[in-house]
Amino acid sequence: MPNEITIQTNIPADIQTVWKLYTSPEHIIHWNFADPSWHCPSASIDLKKGGAYKARMEAKDGSFGFDFEAVIEEVKEPTRLVYILGDNRNVKVDLKETNQSTEVVVCFDAENENPLEMQREGWQSILNQFKTYVELKKTPQS
Repeated sequence: MPNEITIQTNIPADIQTVWKLYTSPEHIIHWNFADPSWHCPSASIDLKKGGAYKARMEAKDGSFGFDFEAVIEEVKEPTRLVYILGDNRNVKVDLKETNQSTEVVVCFDAENENPLEMQREGWQSILNQFKTYVELKKTPQS
């Protein structure tokens, strides 16, 4: 049985906003990377059981890139998204609205190639990028 890693953050936004920004391709491309030297030039997601979730992740200098691909297993808008990665690892994303904020908890099966802490840090960094993106989207544009 694979190791499960849990990461989480609390975002000062309502659950509907968080869900929309987390699951819409036009927003995913702005936050789905762990480090500012990377980017996500394309993303698509078909939010239904059996739907495809794809995101291209690349180093901005072109030195490396990969396709993040998954199949949607469960959608309960706006509280839960479950998908299975191409290597059969499970990912569960749960959203819970609390006092004027939304808690986002992501649980994923670890892979066997990289140390657990490296995986945790990488996924947490992406979630932190997402939180920053949501916070910036909430700020009125001047």
